[in-house]
Amino acid sequence: MISLESRSTSSRSSVTRRELMRIGGIGACGLSLSHLMPQGTALAREGLQDQIRASAGRAKSCIVLFLMGGPPQHSTWDPKPDAPQEVRGQIGSIPTIVPGVHYGELMPKLAMRADRLAVLRAVSTNDNAHSSSGYYMLTGRPHAPMNAENVNPGAPNDWPNWGALLQRLSPPACGLPTSVRLPHHIFNTDGSTWPGQDGGMLGRPADPWLFRCAPASPDYRIAEFQLPEDISLGRLSLRRDLVRTIERPLSAANEVSIAKAFGEQQQRAYDVLSSATSRGAFDLSSESVETRLRYGTTQFGQSCLLARRLIEADVKLVQVNWYRSPDEPTDNPCWDSHTNETHRLKNVLIPPTDDAVSALLDDLADRGLLEETLVVCMSEFGRSPRMNLSGGRDHWGAVFSIALAGGGIQGGTVYGASDEIGAFPKSGRVGPEDLTATILHCLGIAPETLFHDLQGRPHAVTNGQVIQSILA
Repeated sequence: MISLESRSTSSRSSVTRRELMRIGGIGACGLSLSHLMPQGTALAREGLQDQIRASAGRAKSCIVLFLMGGPPQHSTWDPKPDAPQEVRGQIGSIPTIVPGVHYGELMPKLAMRADRLAVLRAVSTNDNAHSSSGYYMLTGRPHAPMNAENVNPGAPNDWPNWGALLQRLSPPACGLPTSVRLPHHIFNTDGSTWPGQDGGMLGRPADPWLFRCAPASPDYRIAEFQLPEDISLGRLSLRRDLVRTIERPLSAANEVSIAKAFGEQQQRAYDVLSSATSRGAFDLSSESVETRLRYGTTQFGQSCLLARRLIEADVKLVQVNWYRSPDEPTDNPCWDSHTNETHRLKNVLIPPTDDAVSALLDDLADRGLLEETLVVCMSEFGRSPRMNLSGGRDHWGAVFSIALAGGGIQGGTVYGASDEIGAFPKSGRVGPEDLTATILHCLGIAPETLFHDLQGRPHAVTNGQVIQSILA
C-alpha cells in the first residue's frame, strides 16, 4: 500500500499505475467528489480532432427544464376546450398575450409572456415508457428497444446527451464545468437510472457534472463543496502538489495519456473546490428575498434560480430536473399523473412551474441575458388524450408539447398542431432529433458537426433537421 505521507519525490519508479488508479478512486486525494467529478480515460485517441462546424446560432448558453413524468398537454400548452369532458379535463384554457393562442388556465403568468415563447405542439417519440422515451428526448436517438421501462444506461443505448456533447465540443470557460445537472439525476420508482444522462460512448469524462442539492431547504448546501473538517484549502493545495508528483513517474513510464486524463480531471476538481467564484455561484443567500420569492419557495423554483446563477458564471448548459422528493406518492409521482390528476395539477405541479419559469424568463431579460440564453421546458412525453377511471392520464408519446424561449427563438409562435383531442400530430411533427438539431444550432453547433467516440469512430452530432420556423 502506498503511503501518501512518507513517499518522497525521488521515488520516481515506485508508483505503479495500479496505485495511481487506487488513489484516484478515493476522490481527489481524500475529498468526496464521486458524484461531482467523473473519472475515466482520455476523451479520444491521439490525433483525432472533432470537426466543429459553426451555425448562425445566437445562444451562448442553455437552461433545460425537465418536467420528469410527463405533463398533460391538454392542461398546459395545448388545451382542447371544444373536446369532450373526458378529453379536455377539468382545467380550462385562457387567452395569452398573443392573439389566438391559448394556454391552460393554471399558467396565467406564462400566458402573459407568450410573446417570448415558441410552443411546439406536435412533438412525438412514439414511445410510452419513461426510460426509453426520456433517452430519445435527451439524446435525439431512439432507444433500442422502444417502450422499454426501468432500463439503465449502457450499450447499445450509449449516445451522449446534449450536455455531454457540449462538454466535449466546448471547453469550460471558467473553473466550473461546461455542463451541469441538478438537483439530482432522473430515476424511476424502482431506483433505475434513465439512460441518456451521461457521456455514453464519449466516456465518463464527458458526463455533465451532477450537483445533488435541495436548494429550497433551510440546510441547503452542495455536499461536493464541503471539505472534510481536517482539510483546509492550504492542505488541499499540498495534496494537489502530491498528485502532480505522482503523475511524473507515470509519464516517464510511457503512461502519458492516463496521467494526462487523471491530472486534468483532478485539476478541474481542485479548481472548483478552491475557487471562491465557483463556490459563490451556488450561494443563493446572496439573492434578495424578493428575487427568491419570485421564483417560488419550491425545490424546482430555487433550482431555476440556481441555474440562472450558473449561467452567469459561464456554465454553458444547466439541466434542471423536476425535484423528486422521498415522499412523492407512488401512484402519481412528479408529473406522472395516473391518478387524481386535477388535484395534483392545481396544488402541486402547474402553479410552481408557472411561477418559476416566468420568473426565470423575466430575470434573464432584466439582466440582458435572455437573448443569449436558450430556455427549453420539456419532458419525456405527454399524457393520454382521455382521462382514465382513476381520474388521471396515462403515458403518451404519440404527441405532446414543449416550449422554448430566448437564444435566437422567435417568441409568440406556435409550431405544429395535434388533432382535435390531442392524440396524434396533425401538422408540423417534431422528432427528438429535430429538437436536438435546433438546440445545438442555437448554441452555434451545426448538425453535421462530427465528434469521435473512444474508439476513434466519427459521428455527426445529430441526423435531425433544424426547426427554422421558430428561429428569430
